[in-house]
Amino acid sequence: MTAVEVDTLIGKPIRKLDAPDKVAGRTRYVQDIDVPGQIYGKILRAGRVHARIVGIDTSRAEALPGVRAVITGADVPGHRLGVSQDHPALKRDKVRTPRDEIAAVAADTPEIAAAAVNLISVELEDLPPLFDPREARNPGAPVIQEAKPDNVGLEFDYDHGDAAAAEAASDVIVDDVFKLHYVTHACMGVSGVIADYNHATRKLTLHSNTQVPFLHKREFAKILDLDPAAIRIIQPPIGGGFGSKLDIYPFEPIAVFLSMKARRPVKLVFDREEEFVASPTRQPAYVRLRTGATKEGKLTFRTADALLDNGAYTSWGATIPFVMMQTISSLYRVPHCRFHSAAVYTNNPTAGSFRGYGNLQATFAVEQHMDKLADALDMDPLEFRLANAQDPGEVTGQGMQFKSCGFKDCLVLAAERSAYSERRGENVDARNRPGPVKRGIGMASMLHVGGGAKIYPSDGCGTILKIDDFGHVTIMTGASEIGQGSETVIAQLVCEELGLPLSAVTVVNNDTEVTPWDVGVHASRTTFIGGNAAIGAARLAKEKILTAASTTANLLPENMDLLGGCIVRKSDGEVVMPLDKLLRALHFQDKAELVTTSYYYEPPSVHQDKAFKGDVSAAYAWATQVVEVEVDTDTGIVTLLRVSAAHDVGRVLNQLGLEGQIEGGIVMGQGYALTEDLLVSEGWMLNPSFRDYKLVTAPEIPDIDLQFIESMDGEGPHGAKGVGEAPAICMAAAVANAIHNATGVRMYDAPFTPEKVYRALRGENRQPTMRARV
Repeated sequence: MTAVEVDTLIGKPIRKLDAPDKVAGRTRYVQDIDVPGQIYGKILRAGRVHARIVGIDTSRAEALPGVRAVITGADVPGHRLGVSQDHPALKRDKVRTPRDEIAAVAADTPEIAAAAVNLISVELEDLPPLFDPREARNPGAPVIQEAKPDNVGLEFDYDHGDAAAAEAASDVIVDDVFKLHYVTHACMGVSGVIADYNHATRKLTLHSNTQVPFLHKREFAKILDLDPAAIRIIQPPIGGGFGSKLDIYPFEPIAVFLSMKARRPVKLVFDREEEFVASPTRQPAYVRLRTGATKEGKLTFRTADALLDNGAYTSWGATIPFVMMQTISSLYRVPHCRFHSAAVYTNNPTAGSFRGYGNLQATFAVEQHMDKLADALDMDPLEFRLANAQDPGEVTGQGMQFKSCGFKDCLVLAAERSAYSERRGENVDARNRPGPVKRGIGMASMLHVGGGAKIYPSDGCGTILKIDDFGHVTIMTGASEIGQGSETVIAQLVCEELGLPLSAVTVVNNDTEVTPWDVGVHASRTTFIGGNAAIGAARLAKEKILTAASTTANLLPENMDLLGGCIVRKSDGEVVMPLDKLLRALHFQDKAELVTTSYYYEPPSVHQDKAFKGDVSAAYAWATQVVEVEVDTDTGIVTLLRVSAAHDVGRVLNQLGLEGQIEGGIVMGQGYALTEDLLVSEGWMLNPSFRDYKLVTAPEIPDIDLQFIESMDGEGPHGAKGVGEAPAICMAAAVANAIHNATGVRMYDAPFTPEKVYRALRGENRQPTMRARV
């Protein structure tokens, strides 16, 4: 028999499994799905910033032909949504933002539903509004949520060491206030749901774009007074998530309530303006940071105070200090640290989860301070960073254990690829030369979880694997696919274990009736945790196959392997038998057996204690990004020319997918730094369209040089770490440092629009202010 050569899928550039259908237009998103008997939902929104609901008259809407159900807050249970359970799906007593849901209609067509909504009469009595988070705790400020008369939604406090003593011992101290702005997720696919409640069985089927289907089963059960086992969630292909689909938002239970009343499936899908207005935003913030160092270039302390604009309701945005404090405490060696944050209620849009989860805001401040401290010490910023960067094996004051750590490698490689130190000096020398266009180079690094984050009782993922009589593998994984390519990596890892081509695998990941439990897509966890679960199931299958083959081949299981769809002798690759032949022999023998396995992977991370200390992730990702810009001092226009990015990814699994993740994150970070700004004035969104909300487009994308550090994390699948959030995190800080390098002017208020830069160059752009509480 012939021998099979050893090959590997690890590190290869492999296209996404769903790419052919997406390119050909065969992919069916929630907008494309229709179910038998379906009708259409539409929501009436408040259109007022802060007002008491005096009365609602739905009679004209109910009388319109084709209308099947009309509901208000009086018609539905009073259970509230959100992290703090402060958000009613339909408002009964008062409205707190213009997007607030007052009533909803289900009708035979979208047009009838829209017409019916316009027939609902609402009487509102205006209340005093609150827009500036800095005024939220002032005596006499309007109360947004009656249960929180001080307007404070959530507070976090953390410390290690003795920051006051370290400050007294510091030779250099910098102290600044930074302001971070609203941006939206800008998913290509708008939000939508199909709710189908069956009164006969008391079961609910949801076609939902959620990122956390199993958590949502539990949450929907509470809201609807149903048994979680009676709820089935089917995930259509999702046109972008980026954290926007972690929470339950009012439109989802509204669709269910409409279905219950109409006794028909109800489809409720946003239009683009509604997607802007009613979706969560990235958390806007004021951050005061105070940092010290010795004259030898060692960090001594950091203290930070973050004021977050919570908006009217508490979603996941209020919890981003959980991540912010990790960067404040542990990006570089920080022997003494103190952190405080408060998320305060206003009549502004509600902030939610967003890729990077507070780390863009924290890193924006921390990495500008690294440059400012280096300047104050007359040190090269690269050398200052290297003097404070961690090594493998270190444990931070917050208890994060860096079992693998390529931080210094990232710093050195990104600097080398960009000629950072040389160009930085050249740019300073060129500032006073004639001509309006100045060049700058800036560096920033980041630390983020790379192996999930244990914030729920379990951070694990399950996998069920079966192999049919012909060697085809079906992987049923709890890990959701939201466009990030997880199903491709999971298939790749299973094929690597079983010696099969990708064409021999089908991944099922979109139906809670079929797939095993997983906590959901967040915290850069899916490749790491879902991948390890898939490998575990594949290895159990492999063990079963080789044990069965050993009786026929007269070889020990450990002396055989699976390669090329065959069982082979490990020593020389000689084929023992085709895999499918063995599978059929198992199936049709007297005591029939099928190759079906299951595996649940729980990472070794731990829950943080009440002081927020503990090794919360199974691994940590690192990156350094160096950007080069041109600044036109006549117009304030900043042009991003090049990004040199070095990322500690543990190990490259799918090079093509990894490159896509990093490039996409860099462009998202570019938008956050330079162009994207969701304009909110007195509670109203002023630019809810792609015409007026400036996303980065293809001609503006810079040259990108990607380099991967393979630190081979011992817990990760084949040594890999999660990188989904990392590339967006440090772009704004790097661009701010580059603008300073080009012009000598520092930007504290993102985004760096031409007007802001123009004014800053002329001394007219003052540093933001806030009252510190630490």
